[in-house]
Amino acid sequence: METSTEGAAETPGGGIAEADPPVTDEQATTRETAAVVEAPVAIAPASLSPSRASDFMQCPLLYRFRVIDRLPEKPSEAATRGTLVHAVLERLFDAPAAERTPPRAKSLIPGQWDRLRETRPEVVELFADDPEGERLARWLGEAERLVERWFGLEDPTRLEPAERELFVEAVLDSGLKLRGIIDRVDVAPTGDVRIVDYKTGKAPRPEYAEGALFQMKFYALVVWRLKNVIPRRLQLVYLGSGDVLTYDPVLADLERVERKLLALWEAIREATETGDWRPRPTKLCGWCDHQAHCPEFGGTPPPYPLPVRAAESGGQEQGRMGPD
Repeated sequence: METSTEGAAETPGGGIAEADPPVTDEQATTRETAAVVEAPVAIAPASLSPSRASDFMQCPLLYRFRVIDRLPEKPSEAATRGTLVHAVLERLFDAPAAERTPPRAKSLIPGQWDRLRETRPEVVELFADDPEGERLARWLGEAERLVERWFGLEDPTRLEPAERELFVEAVLDSGLKLRGIIDRVDVAPTGDVRIVDYKTGKAPRPEYAEGALFQMKFYALVVWRLKNVIPRRLQLVYLGSGDVLTYDPVLADLERVERKLLALWEAIREATETGDWRPRPTKLCGWCDHQAHCPEFGGTPPPYPLPVRAAESGGQEQGRMGPD
């Protein structure tokens, strides 16, 4: 599960450590106080997470809207269902191994949905126009099916995760700070490390598999830099289609990812200093919440809230990576 860690509390020593639950991409766009709601103070990006890196590669302007302007985004049924399913799979491991059954997992859904509504009241609006609860019932039923499908892909009675929903952070030699949340870390008796991520969507076609593995290689890089251990296996579990995608990284993989992230961060730094955030139209634009602010749709971005300097000529197009 991809979540935003921009602005998360720093971990002393930069090691692998638990942290307060991070906000999701949707939560990160809204800040509330008890008495008054104030506009968020704009600050320059200080770290990079897999979701934010993907945002910039997809569309630099989207990155700006989410990280610098922190424009609000409406919760979606798909993303909220993903959050719910992740919470259920995390909590299931609180039970003894023999009790980690499909009925037990499905029984956790109502309680986790109540908790989600308490911690993120904005999700209630998803079903505000569903007075009879029919659409909510179908939505919860789909969450049940996703949870049940997981049992055909992994056997939780034979798993004892070393970590769940683990916040990781590492600072590279360049000074770039990498952050992320790993769904599950398994450590074998031999010491081999497996990083597991749950996806509630469908597995990508083979030609898009490399993009799907980017997040996992990002996590592997962080673990390697923290512990000097290369994870033995990266595993993506697609509950939407019932597929499991695995990849066994080697040192060269992680070195390539590090070079790519350094180039990406340089492009983000340049855009931050110049205020030059260009939209990149794709078929994903149809799902973007920020069309009213996007020049591609006749909109105007908010006034840029950070100091700027003149852009240098001859720079590379933002968000595009050169050869590894």
